[in-house]
Amino acid sequence: MSKATETKEIFSVCKQNVGRYFDETEKNAAQYLQAVTNLQQEYATACKNTIENAIAMNQEYASRTGMSSNVPSSYLKAVNDATEEVVKTASVQSKAVLAAIDAVRQNVKTFNENAKAFSDMNANILQSWFSAWTPVRN
Repeated sequence: MSKATETKEIFSVCKQNVGRYFDETEKNAAQYLQAVTNLQQEYATACKNTIENAIAMNQEYASRTGMSSNVPSSYLKAVNDATEEVVKTASVQSKAVLAAIDAVRQNVKTFNENAKAFSDMNANILQSWFSAWTPVRN
């Protein structure tokens, strides 16, 4: 088959264009991931800075007005315990999300492997039909 004939055949053209599309998608995926990671980091930094600035402002206000910022140890324990529970919950949630993502990745991987096997099986069935209906020449 000549080069000109190959490029005009629809299946070759489709395969070539699908390849080009997914090559570009793979290049962009890393950039998207980095951009989302950077955005998430900026949000986290902005939230942390906002809260730290609010605490500093309230501390300054209490100091200048002479308000006592001392609280009973039971209150401090409650705050520390609540924070500990929030941190533990976030850790468990993170592990659950990562496990779910890994399960989805494994499912997609299995799908990819099965899609190839399914395609091969269909090709074999098609070949068997053609061989059954194709007259044998002696």
